[in-house]
Amino acid sequence: ALADALTEGKIAAAGLDVLAKEPMSEKNPLRAIKDSNKLIITPHIAWASIEARTRLMELVAQNIREFEI
Repeated sequence: ALADALTEGKIAAAGLDVLAKEPMSEKNPLRAIKDSNKLIITPHIAWASIEARTRLMELVAQNIREFEI
């Protein structure tokens, strides 16, 4: 459905970080979309921005500070 919507212009673009089946099947219709302005698939790294990692470390530090034995 996503491949059809992208091809038909029903949606402008999509960004994916996870696929239902990995590695992507040879039969997956998303393979036909070669335009990176329409489709971007990342290898599970969307969470890895500097901002996300900084926030993660802040939360870890906060959890450590709040831990009581």
